[in-house]
Amino acid sequence: MPAPETGPAAVVRSLWAALARREWDAVADHIADDGLYIDVPVGPTAAARGPVDVVKRLRIGLEPLADYRNHEGLLVADGEVVMYEHAETWTFATGEVVELPFVSVHRVREGRITLWKDYWDFGTVVNAAPPGWLEGLAAADMSWMFDATGLV
Repeated sequence: MPAPETGPAAVVRSLWAALARREWDAVADHIADDGLYIDVPVGPTAAARGPVDVVKRLRIGLEPLADYRNHEGLLVADGEVVMYEHAETWTFATGEVVELPFVSVHRVREGRITLWKDYWDFGTVVNAAPPGWLEGLAAADMSWMFDATGLV
């Protein structure tokens, strides 16, 4: 029997398993105290920093969904950097469904995520989302916002 996987790749796999279950406390446990989350289509001026704020940011998009699925894909690790090509299926409460291709880049130090950048096409979700979805995002709690310009 092979030994269990350890190291940065295992941390990233564990993070995504927790996110797929929308277990917010477990997601937070993976993020370093000063860990950054950057949604690349939005940019570094709207980053989140630290476990509490990263989870606040993720919940805005994922918590209201009727269903959320992560489809595993290629995961490549080089030292502390882990790149993960995958897809997510979002099912909105009103029945719309969208599959979003992603590439996520993570930096892992001492078993925690210090940097997480998601690359995806914002237009794909906007074109499939129900009416009012963007307005709902704009009305969300934005206390998590952190300007990471110059840090990445």
